[in-house]
Amino acid sequence: MPVKDNAKRLVFFEDWMDTSAAMKVFETVEDIQVQKLHYDARTEENYAAMSRTHGYQVQPRTELQIPWFPNSDLIERAPNLVAVSSAGAGFDYIDVAALTRAGIAVVNQTGTNKESVAEHALGMMLTVSKKMIQADRRIRREHNVDRWELIGTEMLGKKLGVVGIGQIGSRTAELCKLAFKMDIIAYDPYLTEEEINQRGAKKVDFSTLLAESDFITVHCPRTDETLGMFGAKEFKAMKKDAVFVITARGGIVNEPELASALASNDILGAGVDVFWEEPTSPDNCLMGLDNILVTPHHAGITIEANKNMAVGAAEQWITLLRGGVPPRLVNPDVWPDYQDRFEGIMGFRPSDYSKN
Repeated sequence: MPVKDNAKRLVFFEDWMDTSAAMKVFETVEDIQVQKLHYDARTEENYAAMSRTHGYQVQPRTELQIPWFPNSDLIERAPNLVAVSSAGAGFDYIDVAALTRAGIAVVNQTGTNKESVAEHALGMMLTVSKKMIQADRRIRREHNVDRWELIGTEMLGKKLGVVGIGQIGSRTAELCKLAFKMDIIAYDPYLTEEEINQRGAKKVDFSTLLAESDFITVHCPRTDETLGMFGAKEFKAMKKDAVFVITARGGIVNEPELASALASNDILGAGVDVFWEEPTSPDNCLMGLDNILVTPHHAGITIEANKNMAVGAAEQWITLLRGGVPPRLVNPDVWPDYQDRFEGIMGFRPSDYSKN
């Protein structure tokens, strides 16, 4: 379709999770011009595009390159920017505070990859509890492996502790309850007891979750509150045969202290999909241990999830750039300033914000 002269502008670098799926959403949209940028293009060209754009669809943290992180420096070069969108649910690499001060909305794709991440978390629990990692490694390098040295534990009827019971945490809990009749407890200070009950779990405090859980799965965002949330003290408080899984964000776990806990058999094992430094390296302190399953932050990037994230983001951009309230707004406090900024740039005022 031809692009109108007064089209809203939207940019992204290189790939959009599933670029073809995202572009298909825009095929019949005449009032939004989508431009693909390249990291190897002249910096001046990319800055020129950024200075004109109204929206910025950001790549995941692992692929995103400096200087294209959404922060105060980029804001200065993007006077027409009204909104920024993360690729998935995470937004810790976006300077939300700086964008909010500037009147710029931040949105994410929470829930669009929940099935992928929940299945990954469940797969990690099964793999670690059945000692499949140790079995696989030993059978590849040893003759006559003694299978009695690799006795695992079952999930049936055990207690699952969920840290952060949002969409992904809720789906993980649902899978575990349906498949293994697990007893679900959850720690989430931002939800009431009734809200957590509605999500299939019992609300408990953090210390209770650590002490009682046979399996712990972490699905909270990385914030100032959750940074370093799991360290030596927390692993010591867990059961000796506990399985710890994290598919949330690097930095929530103190990696050297987890490595020490695993080496000392303070817990049975762990599954880790996220790291403080990504991409991580073979030199990471966790890599030399056999009672841990590690994956390269790919729990949420299945074929289906990539399409869901791309389509969800594209549809949200259409709503947002046409003046509607986006369904996955990260910083709702920005809305009055956002309305003023949007109106000054776009020439019309967006809708009033309502949680409903």
